[in-house]
Amino acid sequence: MASRCELTGKGKQSGHNVSFSLRRTKRFFKPNLQKKTFVVDGQKVTMTLSTQAIRTLKKKGLLAAPAK
Repeated sequence: MASRCELTGKGKQSGHNVSFSLRRTKRFFKPNLQKKTFVVDGQKVTMTLSTQAIRTLKKKGLLAAPAK
Protein backbone atom coordinates (compact mmCIF):
# COMPACT_ATOMS: atom_id res chain seq x y z
CA MET A 1 0.00 0.00 0.00
CA ALA A 2 1.16 3.52 -0.70
CA SER A 3 2.76 5.42 2.17
CA ARG A 4 1.07 8.75 1.38
CA CYS A 5 -2.48 10.03 1.13
CA GLU A 6 -3.07 11.02 -2.49
CA LEU A 7 -5.34 13.91 -1.50
CA THR A 8 -3.74 15.50 1.57
CA GLY A 9 -0.17 14.24 1.21
CA LYS A 10 -0.07 12.83 4.76
CA GLY A 11 2.81 10.44 5.23
CA LYS A 12 4.75 8.78 7.98
CA GLN A 13 6.28 10.90 10.74
CA SER A 14 9.27 10.02 12.87
CA GLY A 15 9.48 10.22 16.62
CA HIS A 16 10.68 8.32 19.65
CA ASN A 17 9.54 5.47 21.84
CA VAL A 18 10.18 6.67 25.38
CA SER A 19 10.73 3.98 27.99
CA PHE A 20 10.05 4.28 31.72
CA SER A 21 13.74 5.11 32.23
CA LEU A 22 13.33 7.85 29.54
CA ARG A 23 15.59 6.17 26.98
CA ARG A 24 14.58 7.15 23.46
CA THR A 25 14.55 4.86 20.43
CA LYS A 26 13.44 5.85 16.95
CA ARG A 27 9.98 4.90 15.70
CA PHE A 28 7.52 5.92 12.99
CA PHE A 29 3.91 7.06 13.17
CA LYS A 30 2.04 5.84 10.09
CA PRO A 31 -1.24 7.36 8.86
CA ASN A 32 -4.31 5.14 8.61
CA LEU A 33 -4.61 4.76 4.82
CA GLN A 34 -7.54 3.12 3.04
CA LYS A 35 -8.23 2.43 -0.63
CA LYS A 36 -11.47 4.06 -1.81
CA THR A 37 -13.14 3.77 -5.21
CA PHE A 38 -15.10 6.74 -6.58
CA VAL A 39 -17.22 7.07 -9.69
CA VAL A 40 -16.17 10.22 -11.55
CA ASP A 41 -17.85 10.99 -14.88
CA GLY A 42 -18.87 7.33 -15.21
CA GLN A 43 -15.34 6.00 -14.59
CA LYS A 44 -14.12 4.25 -11.48
CA VAL A 45 -11.16 5.94 -9.79
CA THR A 46 -9.30 4.21 -6.95
CA MET A 47 -7.38 6.43 -4.53
CA THR A 48 -5.40 5.81 -1.37
CA LEU A 49 -6.75 8.21 1.26
CA SER A 50 -6.24 8.83 4.94
CA THR A 51 -9.27 8.20 7.12
CA GLN A 52 -9.32 11.89 8.03
CA ALA A 53 -9.59 12.80 4.33
CA ILE A 54 -12.45 10.29 3.91
CA ARG A 55 -14.30 11.85 6.88
CA THR A 56 -13.86 15.32 5.39
CA LEU A 57 -15.17 14.19 1.98
CA LYS A 58 -18.23 12.65 3.66
CA LYS A 59 -18.84 15.82 5.67
CA LYS A 60 -18.61 18.04 2.57
CA GLY A 61 -20.95 15.72 0.69
CA LEU A 62 -18.43 14.80 -1.99
CA LEU A 63 -18.46 11.14 -0.99
CA ALA A 64 -21.74 9.32 -0.55
CA ALA A 65 -21.98 7.52 2.77
CA PRO A 66 -22.59 3.78 2.33
CA ALA A 67 -26.18 2.71 3.01
CA LYS A 68 -26.68 0.61 6.12
